[in-house]
Amino acid sequence: MKMIKGGVCAPKGFLASGIYSGIKKNAFSKDLALIFSEAICTAAGVFTTNKIRAACIKISGVHLKNNKAQAIIVNSGNANCCTGEQGFRDAEQTAEVVARALDLKASLVLISSTGVIGKLMPMAKLINHIPALVEQLNTRKSRNAAEAIMTTDKVVKEAAISFKIGGRKVTIGAIAKGSGMIYPNMATMLGFVTTDVAIDVAALKAALKCCVNNTFNCISVDGDTSTNDMVLILANAAAGNKRITLNAKADFEKFKNALMQVLLYLAKKIAKDGEGATKLIQVCVKGALNDKDARRAAATVCNSNLVKTAIYGEDANWGRIAAALGRSKAALKEEKLSIYIDRVKIFSKGLPADADEGALKNILSKDEIKITVDLGLGKAGITMWTCDLSEEYVRINAKYRT
Repeated sequence: MKMIKGGVCAPKGFLASGIYSGIKKNAFSKDLALIFSEAICTAAGVFTTNKIRAACIKISGVHLKNNKAQAIIVNSGNANCCTGEQGFRDAEQTAEVVARALDLKASLVLISSTGVIGKLMPMAKLINHIPALVEQLNTRKSRNAAEAIMTTDKVVKEAAISFKIGGRKVTIGAIAKGSGMIYPNMATMLGFVTTDVAIDVAALKAALKCCVNNTFNCISVDGDTSTNDMVLILANAAAGNKRITLNAKADFEKFKNALMQVLLYLAKKIAKDGEGATKLIQVCVKGALNDKDARRAAATVCNSNLVKTAIYGEDANWGRIAAALGRSKAALKEEKLSIYIDRVKIFSKGLPADADEGALKNILSKDEIKITVDLGLGKAGITMWTCDLSEEYVRINAKYRT
């Protein structure tokens, strides 16, 4: 497998575009993206678990019932959430206008939005710019699309990988956004994946669910889950490989592993690009009784503001980590618990360890920090990612609407 350039346009038969339409105030910031396949795709998606759901979540969920799609339109700057019947009609109209411009059925258009909640979409601006959005579709515009879905992100997030299935070269490409309101449970966390692999819908859904659960669902910036989270995947079969099914275990595993690699790369970029973040934090839990406990323990550490601020301050405060674990609802025995920062043990079987402060100071000065927790009770484990918490996070979110 080889990581390559090209993002969502790397697979055969996919085009993308990204432009400024006026949804955002800043005219230098793109806010409208389109991903298009020349052929109808097998499609799947996973969506936010938040009970407050944006119009785009509802529309895309309905359109995906046929497991087919050919285009994804994404806007940034307006979430179109908590906008009532008008917001729903606006989302429907968006799909219809895009469909007409591309000569498709509206049911083949998926919609995504991100931005401020509670404001109606400026539909005149959006609709007036769809012709230009379609006109600019190009096999080299993945980055434009990636830029257009950003809100408070500082870094463009795109990736692609190529590999072989049955002697045929196949490719997976993706773009994503997210830097705040990130605690996905499939925040705002959006991911759009394209592939030219031939795969049936059951295998595509299974691969996406597994990969999202072990990548995007393993990151947290601030513990908040968005109303608009979604990950969508389109597979157009342009690679010409023998169609992958769940029964074709070797090919399915190869595809799933490649998808995992792409999504993990993007998930870590999201965590590292957390609002105001200066450090990426990897939390590795082992020795848990079961998978559920491992996830509970890791997630609680990742979501602890006290742990995150300690890492920002380059303070090896094991007490905050231990306290987070203690309230995680994971099975835990204090006398069996050990905690490490990188390879330095800072807490050992219920007692503070005699750690090398010089080594810890050097480790904590870096921009990537690894915390390892050994619960000492079983064989289950998980790795999750978060970031530190700085004054800049407060500044960004205190003034988000202004």
